[in-house]
Amino acid sequence: VQLQASGGGLVQDGGSLRLACAGSGVTFSYRCMGWFRQAPGKEREFVAAIKYDGGTTRYLDSVAGRFTISRGNTKNTVYLQMNNLKPEDTAVYLCAATASCISSTVSYTGAYNYWGQGTLVTVSS
Repeated sequence: VQLQASGGGLVQDGGSLRLACAGSGVTFSYRCMGWFRQAPGKEREFVAAIKYDGGTTRYLDSVAGRFTISRGNTKNTVYLQMNNLKPEDTAVYLCAATASCISSTVSYTGAYNYWGQGTLVTVSS
């Protein structure tokens, strides 16, 4: 089972990036996929999540209105469109997935069984 995240990079304050995460090595479909981030010296933080059935989404308050999570056309694929990036968004972004999920728990790391290796996003001021 593997989650491959990509799309990180260096961008200026106010810029945009699109992250992608693709899952492989499983025969089932993930029920929820999410993005978390971890800045140096800080705890891992929930960013956004999406339920595949119905497309319900949830966001960290500080990214709502700037970031958009979406499902890909390929099974077990998710994207994170990040607009109006700020220096405080700088972190390693990790994608996560689970075969079962409850809406009330999608912001918790413990709700996810599978994790990708992360992709670094750096926003310069």
